[in-house]
Order: sequence, then structure tokens, then C-alpha cells
Amino acid sequence: MATVEQTKPEAEDTSLLGFYTNMNTVERRTFWNCAAGWALDGMDFMIYPLVIGTVMALWHITAAQAGLIATATLLASAVGGWLAGYLADRIGRVLTLQITIIWFSFFSLLCAFVQDYNQLLIVRTLLGLGFGGEWAVGAILMGEMVRPQYRGRAVGSVQSGWAIGWGAAVLLQALCFSFFPPEVAWRYMFAIGALPAILIFFVRRYVEEPEISATSRARRVQTGDHPALTEIFKGPYLRTTLLASLMMCGAQGSYYAMSTWVPRFLTTERGLSLVGSSSYLATLIIGSFIGYLTGAWLADKIGRRKLFLTFSLGAIAMLLVYMKAPLPAGAFWLLGLPLGFFSTGFFSGIGPFLTELYPTRLRGSGQGFCYNFGRGTGALFPMLVGIMSEHTSLANAITGFAVAAYAIFFLTAFAFPETRGKVLDADA
Repeated sequence: MATVEQTKPEAEDTSLLGFYTNMNTVERRTFWNCAAGWALDGMDFMIYPLVIGTVMALWHITAAQAGLIATATLLASAVGGWLAGYLADRIGRVLTLQITIIWFSFFSLLCAFVQDYNQLLIVRTLLGLGFGGEWAVGAILMGEMVRPQYRGRAVGSVQSGWAIGWGAAVLLQALCFSFFPPEVAWRYMFAIGALPAILIFFVRRYVEEPEISATSRARRVQTGDHPALTEIFKGPYLRTTLLASLMMCGAQGSYYAMSTWVPRFLTTERGLSLVGSSSYLATLIIGSFIGYLTGAWLADKIGRRKLFLTFSLGAIAMLLVYMKAPLPAGAFWLLGLPLGFFSTGFFSGIGPFLTELYPTRLRGSGQGFCYNFGRGTGALFPMLVGIMSEHTSLANAITGFAVAAYAIFFLTAFAFPETRGKVLDADA
């Protein structure tokens, strides 16, 4: 059982990396394993948006059909995230994390061998069950391990691993499509997406259960007071669950409406080649990585609520410019930086924010459900963008759905009090 060392004074270090310099060995191992898991999770998910045009051409499927695969993956991830969160409350954070990683790695490998559209739809849907659980459990694990004054920076920095995974997927695309014909290059990408399975060996050896979680679970075993799957919808938790779920709908819907279709937007409406679009996506990813780290620092500096409000407004402004401004193609290479910065930076505050909303005995169920309900609803956006793009430009479709989702996120942020610095209680 992990024990937080108290050899150093608790004076708050407000620098971005202050949380890391004050971590003990167990906390640092947990941090790197969670960050690596989130990076590989991001790489695995982003492979499909990058090969979506190739799959459409090879199998002669419509944009709506291609969007349905992304939607089905995210809908399944909503169910998987909720169940994984509940399982984490029952059997522990670390064991559940291992299960989710091996699950989505296995089905990523299967994607490399599918023979038609229906098979890919089924396999990606099954993959989503593990994909959804990995984020929820990893965020809870990190949130419970680190001290309150560093929680925003620690969990937010783990979140930045997604941008690294996205970048790895773009690099993988450039390499695979440079050395192999498109008919097989996409298969190699999915096969490499199975790499997260390697992480299991490190998680099993180096990551320990947070003390607060182990203490709470041991007490429940003694008393037999195990939370029900539906307890987050009862009593004082109902309002929190409903509002947080709606808030996550806005956060997830905006991101998936944009990230799923931007690669296609660059090749069709900006006239870039598949490989040539990689450098444009690179600036978007770099901006995203900087946004994650900045958001992580601001989550502790100004609080979760102000972070959400500021970045959602910035994201709306930058998306409108990126999609609608009549600028030369080269300008979009630069615009990717601020778009990536604002459109993802607020996610750094979501993990610690959700961790602080629920007591320890319900944290897995509550955080897993809210985040992944938002992901499931946001899952409809790639499909709806695909459908709308058959009647208007892809830029109009992306803008319409993404801006509406950002607005929902902005408005619901007002409904919550600030949770920065909340001390988690094993007895709760």
C-alpha cells in the first residue's frame, strides 16, 4: 500500500513542475505510468481519424458511415468508462487499469486484420470499452496519489500525454504511408496501436494502490457497505451527476467534432496531400501539448472554474478563424498553435475537478460515468458532422457542432463551485 512521505515541508511550490519535485518514488512511478498510458491511449484512438479518408476510398463508404465508426467507438467507451469506474471502486484502481489497457490493445491489433466495413465497426466498438475505462481509472489513480495543492498540475500533466500520443500517431501516419501503399499502410498503423499492452508489465511491477483508496475499500469489505452502481443518481449526488455529465457533453463533443474531421478538412477543403497535412497537424498538436501544460498550471493557479471559462471562449474564437477565415493555406500552419492550445487546455482541469466532486467510495463510479457519458454523447458529433457535411461544407459542419458544444461547456461551468485544493477523505 502506497504511503505518502512527509519528509519535506508542505510549503506550496507554484511552479509548473513543483508537484514533481515534491513527489516521492512511488508517486513518480505512478505519474509516468499514467502519462504513458494516456499517451498510448491517445495514439491508439487518433489512428482512425488519420486513416478515415483511406478507409472511405478503399471500401467506398460514405462520410456518415465513416463517422459512425468513430461514434460507435466513443459510445462504447462511455459504457466502458462507467463500468471501469465502478470496478475500480470494487477491486481497486491498479488492477482495473491493467484490465482496460490489455483490452483496448488487443482490439487495436484486431483492427489490422478486418476485411470489411462491418468488421471494423464491430472491432472498434469493442475497443471502445477498454479505451473509455483507461482514462477514468488513470485520472482517479493520479488524483488520489498526489497532494491537494499539486493535484491540478499532476493530473493535468498526465493529460498532456494525449497530445504526445496524437503526435506519435501523426508521425506513424507519415512513416507508414511513405513506405507502404495506402491499402496496407493503415493496417500497420492499427497493429502498432497494440503497443500499450507492453505497459502492463510496468503497471504490475511499479504502480501501487493509493492509500486512500485501499483504506476506503478495506473498510467497505469489513462493513459490507459496497456502493450500488446507481448510487450516484440518488440523494445529494443526483444534481452533481447530472450537471457534470452535461458539462462533459460539451467538453467531449467539441473536441471530437473537431479532432475526428480536421485531418479530412485539411486534405479536402485546403487541398493538402495526406502526407503534406502532417506538418499542419503537427502545429495543432504542439499547441495542444502546450495548452495541456498551461491548463495544468492554471488549474492550481486560478482554479478549475476560471480555467474552463477562459479556454472555452478562446476555443470558440480560434475555431471560427481556423474554419471560416479566407486565409492562405500557410496561415493555417500557424493558426494550429492557438487552436490546439485553447481547444484542449481545459481538459487538464477536468480530471482533478471530477475527482474532487465525489467521496472516495463513489469516486470511480461518479467520475467514470460523468466523463464517459459526455464522451458517449460527444460520440454523436463525428457522425452528425459527417451527415451534415453531405449537405454543406465540412468546415460549416465542424464549426456548427463544435461551437454549440463549447457553449454548453461554458454555461455549465457557472453551475459549480470552485473545488481547487479540496482534501480527499478515505472515510467519505
